[in-house]
Amino acid sequence: MTVDVALTADTAQAVLEAQPFSVLVGARMTQFGEGSATLEIPVRDELRQQNGFVHGGVLSYAADNALTFAAGTVLGANIMTAGFTITYLRPAQGVLLRADARADASTRRQALCRCDIYAVQDDGSEVLCAAAQGTATVKEPR
Repeated sequence: MTVDVALTADTAQAVLEAQPFSVLVGARMTQFGEGSATLEIPVRDELRQQNGFVHGGVLSYAADNALTFAAGTVLGANIMTAGFTITYLRPAQGVLLRADARADASTRRQALCRCDIYAVQDDGSEVLCAAAQGTATVKEPR
């Protein structure tokens, strides 16, 4: 039997901070609750690929985590990513990545979520650079 544990903003932040890769990329949660979550990552040279754009793996990381945190707002803390797809719309350039995710539909055991990833420019304008859709599911007890 799965125990339902609520995922609060404080717990979600602690989970993010406990992930070594999240710390490595400098991710921070700026919004959490009511079916949505937002992660931000400051863009720095170590996160770029050879052409100067933010590496696609960083965008995928942002989508995966934002989708799962959004799902956690409706499913609770005992979840994991079941899968996701991402479409890169244009190269990510700017000073900040922002991944806005929302849970669009859910049952007791899974949630379908969508995520838009924006590259925020020096002047504060935003460019949509990727979109993702994914599913998170309640973990089975061992």
